[in-house]
Amino acid sequence: MSETGSTKRFRPETKLVHSGALRSQFGETSEALFLTQGFIYDSAEQCEARFKGEDPGFLYSRFSNPNISMFERRMIELEGAEAARATATGMAAVTTAILAPLKAGDHVVAAKAMFGSCRYVVEDLLPRYGIQSTLVDGLDLDQWKRAMQPNTKTCFLESPTNPTLDVLDIQSIAEIAHKGGARLIVDNVFATPIWQSPLSLGADVVIYSATKHIDGQGRCLGGIILSSEAFIAEHIHNFMRQTGPSMSPFNAWVLLKGLETLGVRVRAQTETAAKVANALASHPKISRLIYPGRADHPQAALVKKQMRAGSTLIGFEVKGGKAAAFRCLNALQISRISNNLGDAKSLVTHPATTTHQRLTPEARAELGISEGFIRFSAGLEHADDLIEDFAQALEKA
Repeated sequence: MSETGSTKRFRPETKLVHSGALRSQFGETSEALFLTQGFIYDSAEQCEARFKGEDPGFLYSRFSNPNISMFERRMIELEGAEAARATATGMAAVTTAILAPLKAGDHVVAAKAMFGSCRYVVEDLLPRYGIQSTLVDGLDLDQWKRAMQPNTKTCFLESPTNPTLDVLDIQSIAEIAHKGGARLIVDNVFATPIWQSPLSLGADVVIYSATKHIDGQGRCLGGIILSSEAFIAEHIHNFMRQTGPSMSPFNAWVLLKGLETLGVRVRAQTETAAKVANALASHPKISRLIYPGRADHPQAALVKKQMRAGSTLIGFEVKGGKAAAFRCLNALQISRISNNLGDAKSLVTHPATTTHQRLTPEARAELGISEGFIRFSAGLEHADDLIEDFAQALEKA
């Protein structure tokens, strides 16, 4: 197979179309699909050399496959990372990135505001293996500093947060982590690689649920871990090889197709999100609206410094609590009720009863997830249609 040259000198849109392409002897335009579990070797000697890492090539699709390699390479060049490993899901990426480098006796510091499954990994799963954790208010840098211990090895955050869209100071938190001898892992799903680059802000590891914007069309699951060559080689590669949270070749191929239009989709969805946010901000039935692209966002100055745009998600609180929020959701004719996000179709969810339902009411209240709170993910529909649809739905709230 022939490989295209490096596209590192090009801009993101060009990288999203061309990076990492491998072509067979047939010279196909679109990447070929390699649905195979294993590979054939020319000789026993070549097989031995390949397993020793002395001969380049693929061994077994659980840990190496042309489609997966192409997806990883395209993401590496887009993100500005040295190396990456693709995973079966976004949560496989989170769990692997956090768990693989740690051992009993280590300590993790994480921001409280995160996806419910991520909190499960930090609060419930890690302690089973003797790894303790401390949850902090991610916006309070003093809490990060006080939480650091001599055995703290990892700090974890998502920014903007799910679902209340707080924006955390990645650069400052990275400095705190590094001063304490720890690495910083950032879940960059809400910002997307189009609007935020955590590695350039000092993060050591970036993770994505590729299920979201990267696919962006509701077709498949996937995740990816991006970091230095040393981190991937020392901690991630062998863990994945032996335990198997691997992406399927078909999903990797689908995600390659999704990446080709990622920039176009995210820019259009961001423009729509901004218009919807501005239209809803003063609605009499909404008591609170949060959008990182607006000047009234609580961390507006940090957003301007850290992100290139406000991205595709909006959070708002409907007056009247759960009953009013449910009436609004049920009355929508365009935006569909789903716990997914980043899709070409606009999606809405009620976090208190879905993504964050396992948290106690007190924990949800602490994070600002009220019974009336709705998360909106802008799709590719016309902004005016979405605004008109929200207007009629809110009348029924």
